[in-house]
Amino acid sequence: MLISYRFRNFCSFAEEAEFDLLAPGNKVKNRFPDNYVETEAGYDILKTAVLVGENAGGKTNFINSLLFLKSLFANNETVRTYKGLINFNKLQESADQDRSVMQEYNICVLSDTGVTYCYNLQIDGYCIVKEVFSYKSARNHQEKVILSVTRTDMVFDADKKTEKSKYEIIIDNCDENIEKMFAQTSQSKGNIGLHITKLAILGDFHALEFVSWINERLIVEGNEFGYSVYKELRNLENDLKIIRDPRFLEILRMIDYSICGVEIDEEKPFSASKIKRLTKDGKSFSRELKRDSGGVREFFAWAVQLFQVVYEDKVVFADEMDRVINPVLAERMIAYINGKRHRGQFIFSSHNVLHLDLKNYMKEQIYFVTKNRDSLNSELYSLADFPEIRYDTTKVYEFYMKGILGGTAFE
Repeated sequence: MLISYRFRNFCSFAEEAEFDLLAPGNKVKNRFPDNYVETEAGYDILKTAVLVGENAGGKTNFINSLLFLKSLFANNETVRTYKGLINFNKLQESADQDRSVMQEYNICVLSDTGVTYCYNLQIDGYCIVKEVFSYKSARNHQEKVILSVTRTDMVFDADKKTEKSKYEIIIDNCDENIEKMFAQTSQSKGNIGLHITKLAILGDFHALEFVSWINERLIVEGNEFGYSVYKELRNLENDLKIIRDPRFLEILRMIDYSICGVEIDEEKPFSASKIKRLTKDGKSFSRELKRDSGGVREFFAWAVQLFQVVYEDKVVFADEMDRVINPVLAERMIAYINGKRHRGQFIFSSHNVLHLDLKNYMKEQIYFVTKNRDSLNSELYSLADFPEIRYDTTKVYEFYMKGILGGTAFE
């Protein structure tokens, strides 16, 4: 499960943005027993969270920052910043634009084995500046550093016209043979890949578990192009397994209770599959998904993600999940997630202000993203940052619409 995520200097975010999914330590959580999971490691972790804010405020940039971090684990290419992903104001402050400006990412997760992993990555336009990986076996236990990488120098190869980095590398708390092999493979051969992925390839248990969590448990659905198109580009093997599961139909029927089955198209399940319906008089008919309503087509894809949250314990970040989903269905989806016992999480951005509801959410589950109209820098903060907000008396929706909480175009 995701415990926390922090980043700085990504697109519209200049300063550090912090997001965490820890339930509060007070009696408030007793009002919401289904909204969080008690873990053996000592953390009470929230199942859902919503990000609300104006158009172009930075919600997509927040989600895409995590998508970018995840992408670094999927290949072995040079890890560096890209000019188009650096905050504009930070670029203007730098004399050597897009090369010396640093980005930072910090993620903390709870693994299936109950171990807490924290990973910090700092990069600039050349390569990795710093990389630290640590773990602890319980919340109140001492943190142990496994990998610490710090760049000490940059060397320019005049013949090849390339830069090579020099690092101080410390490996601790792992097998001696792995330490030796890592030292041999980490000799300067150019600025290729994350060091933690190399440690995982060599067989370190903790690195393997963390890298596997990032690659397999964390799902980040950006909104760079149509979601249905994105789904067609996926490896469909696991998706097909989900669609065949009777529990998937249970989720799909949230949007239309007349749906009684799915005739799956193996090659194009998200467009050519047929939705079967049953009328009140007992007659049935079917329609190809691509010819069904836009809401059904979109929800068919999101139903796969909900399944992964509830039945596969995945952590899903969804950009504008309810852009074609009405508020009643959106509330039904959150209730479904909260009503099941699992260790998945669902975090989504939304323009639906009806999510600003302290009857269904704790304050810690509601986040705002707002953009300063002078600097154009985005800021991320939680409703829990407002102590004056009371559960029993405050109408969050009204406060938000008046611009009191930020995250609106009125600032």
